[in-house]
Amino acid sequence: MNFGLARNRAVTSALLDRPSERPSRAEPSFEELYRSSADAVFAYTCTLLRDPSAAEEATALAFERAYRRRKSFDPRRGSQRAWLFGIARNAALDELRRRRRMAPLEPDSGGAGAEAQELHEAAELAVRRSAVRAALAALPARDRELIALKFHAGLSNVELARVLGVTETNAGTRLHRALTRLRKALDETA
Repeated sequence: MNFGLARNRAVTSALLDRPSERPSRAEPSFEELYRSSADAVFAYTCTLLRDPSAAEEATALAFERAYRRRKSFDPRRGSQRAWLFGIARNAALDELRRRRRMAPLEPDSGGAGAEAQELHEAAELAVRRSAVRAALAALPARDRELIALKFHAGLSNVELARVLGVTETNAGTRLHRALTRLRKALDETA
């Protein structure tokens, strides 16, 4: 899913207008970080906000903030990707505070125009996705956030801990409990 690069013209033009920066070998340039993380950041913010339009805005805001603060990044505190997801988390939470409500989830549609077997498989996939989304919707926001950071962002437990401001053990425990609640919610919807 391409999250709508047209909405990020300001960030893209700023990247193209600036002379190239010399990133360290350990960390990618901002442009590389943007290209490799845009879809994952969008998926993460969309999971938190449950509204694709608001997620696009929060994603654009996160990249704008990250670009402005890129010189303050400290590699001793974690990876650029974890730093970026911390910024995206704050942007999404700012949006939630502004709205003080959550948008309902929209179910996926099946694949039209495919053969009967493909239609059946697409319908099965849509049912499974719908069940997972319903189960996720039943979870508290904190659990949805942990699952999104782990699976959309692909963060390790160490990076999760840094984003959330907790210990690695606490992050792992919270994630385990969130996944247990997700499994239970899935069993209840089945």
